[in-house]
Parts: sequence; C-alpha cells; structure tokens
Amino acid sequence: MIVLFNKPFRVLSQFSSSGDKHTLADFIDIRTVYPAGRLDYDSEGLLILTDDGGLQQRIANPRYGKGKEYWVQVEGVPAESDLERLRAGVTLKDGPTRPARVRLIEPPQVWARVPPIRERRHIPTAWLSLTISEGRNRQVRRMTAHIGYPTLRLIRYRVGDWTLEGIRVGEYRLET
Repeated sequence: MIVLFNKPFRVLSQFSSSGDKHTLADFIDIRTVYPAGRLDYDSEGLLILTDDGGLQQRIANPRYGKGKEYWVQVEGVPAESDLERLRAGVTLKDGPTRPARVRLIEPPQVWARVPPIRERRHIPTAWLSLTISEGRNRQVRRMTAHIGYPTLRLIRYRVGDWTLEGIRVGEYRLET
C-alpha cells in the first residue's frame, strides 16, 4: 500500500504524539503505513507512506537516487551564477552535496500557508524548482542559505514519479 499525503506546515512526520504538535495521526486513519523518509515540521508537501519495508528503503535511501523536487520560496532573487553553484554542488558543514537541478519558476498556485511567511517590504522573493537526490537534515534550506538566499517556504512537490497533483493540503490519496 502506498499513501501520498500533502503534509501541512507544522505537522510532524510521525504518528506518535509529541506534546501539543500535530502528527500524521491527525490526518491519516491508516496505522499500518510508515513514512518513507521525512519532511521537516516546518516544511510542506508530498510525504509518501507505505507498509512495504523494501519500497520504503528504495524511496528514502539516497543510494537509489530518487529525485525529490521542491518548490522553494527564497528571500531575494538569485542570479544565474548563484544557481550554478547549486548545480555544481555546494559544501555544507556535513560535506559536499550532490549536484542539484535548479531553476527559477513562476510562483506556483499553492494553498495559503497558516501562518503566512514573513515578508519584508523592500526585499523581493523568488521561487525555485530544486531537485536533489539526497535527503540530509534540512538540506534544501541549508543549500539556499549557503548561497545567500534563505528559504522562506519549502514545499516538496515530487518524489520519483509521484507528485502532489490533485491532493489538497491535509489530505491523502491511496496508490495501487
């Protein structure tokens, strides 16, 4: 069984409760599946859950090279030379990243985030499509900060061939 879930902002990628924070149990009534990888508490978008341990490993382990595409709203507007740095791979505190596929995109038609991102009157924002084949802790946020463009909003749009298409925030779809 495969569950595609559009995880809202400020939801933990686990079923077990953790204080007053929302968890997957608040949205998904199937208890036989487990997340294939994680999505940070303050990130949104596609989370895949499955009851197949082998599939879970093939999705989450970077050795299998499943592309994970994120829509990233950053503070400022990166130049092409900044994006080239991400395409070449950057060196973070835990070592070099694999090269990313990245491009500027038009703001995607997405749901309103609650609470909304902080906006500064004199600093523009831009949206990127950024695809990585790893999944280190807060990797996309650290990569954009490394090139001088902090992430304001992070939405995982795609993992492998699965996308968010047709799944509203806080809802899920079963795949066969």
